[in-house]
Amino acid sequence: MRLSQLFSKTIRDFPKEEEAVNAKLLIKAGYIRKLSAGVYAYLPLAWRVLNKINNIIREEMNAIGGQELLMPTLVAKEYWEKSGRWDVDVAFKTQLPTSKSPEFALGWTHEEAVTYLATNFISSYQDLPMAAYQIQTKFRAEARAKNGLLRGREFLMKDLYSFHTDQADLDNYYQKVIDAYKKIMDCLSLNKKYLIAEADGGPFTKEYTHEFQVLAPAGEDEVFYCDGSASPADGSTLPTGVCDFAQNKEISNVKVGDECPRHDGIIQKANGIEVANVFKLGTRYSDAFNLKFKDKAGVDQPVIMGSYGVGPTRLMGALVEVYNDDRGIIWPESVAPYSVYLASLGTQNKKVAELAEKLYTDFSKVGIEVLFDDRDVSAGQKLADADLLGITWRVVVSEKTGNKIEMKARNLQEVKLLSIKEAVNLLSR
Repeated sequence: MRLSQLFSKTIRDFPKEEEAVNAKLLIKAGYIRKLSAGVYAYLPLAWRVLNKINNIIREEMNAIGGQELLMPTLVAKEYWEKSGRWDVDVAFKTQLPTSKSPEFALGWTHEEAVTYLATNFISSYQDLPMAAYQIQTKFRAEARAKNGLLRGREFLMKDLYSFHTDQADLDNYYQKVIDAYKKIMDCLSLNKKYLIAEADGGPFTKEYTHEFQVLAPAGEDEVFYCDGSASPADGSTLPTGVCDFAQNKEISNVKVGDECPRHDGIIQKANGIEVANVFKLGTRYSDAFNLKFKDKAGVDQPVIMGSYGVGPTRLMGALVEVYNDDRGIIWPESVAPYSVYLASLGTQNKKVAELAEKLYTDFSKVGIEVLFDDRDVSAGQKLADADLLGITWRVVVSEKTGNKIEMKARNLQEVKLLSIKEAVNLLSR
């Protein structure tokens, strides 16, 4: 992609109306634009990042038997009334401009819709277990949209729903989803930067649930957790940071400095960005929609359900909150919009221009994703934009480099002078 043709531009200053780091950097770098409070357009660079996040999520959901589908955004009032969730504060409601038109709520979650759909396909124990998921835009009437992509009124969500014959089967799948989410976090380079915290089920379930909380100052949640620094009372070894005790402030009865209730570690507190969650729904929705299956004895039994969410747009915001410096974004390699930011310094020099064009062609031929800065702007602006955009590798061609090229990783200070062949080999690993 040639930067001169990109449907976006960087801007000189941070947007004054934004306070969150993720919104400031993403807007300045030309990834997103705000249309109204809590509503953003995801421009081509952001869409590439989101697609990579989605594909990482998709791969792990498929690996645990999830089947991808797409449910409607407009969910009729009758479905929400069955579960008792029509009159909730978070729902955007609408209807056709006629007095007798049915009312709808824009989907802020899809337990009702998926349970209704399941009544068409589940009737026997032989149909279970089953799991289906979607990656879809959700809408929530947030009273105060803030923190950029971390609390919006319109956002992208992956929601997975599972159906089971008994509690043991649900418990087993629940853990599979947690393990899949761990793999997603690792692939996004968020390992050692998140906690799995016990939390309240809110409007979804009366049981405790689990949240994946990325630790960052911008996080709206407060999480109490064990520092894992001491050995448990039984004398067994507990390496630093391994204790799994973590709770959201909403349910926690501990405070900073307390001894961990599970080990001899000390309780700490941190701000967290909730990027994923898992819920054991039990039979709440299957009872509401009369979703049953016949067991081996031919007796009707309620289907037991689980619900599991991951927020791709919130993950994108969390990554920017975690990975940035005073020059801009530093994307993890797995989700960077392009692998290479190719900058030609001195576009008036024919030799430099020809070498840059050759690099662009050669890289593209071998499948290396390249954003080619072919603009007629100063070298300073090109180098500043390279840092701001946060692409993994910066490749520079100039009169000083001769027949070689200058390569620098965004997260390192070291600059390498390589031949084209050496660069291709490095980028193709």
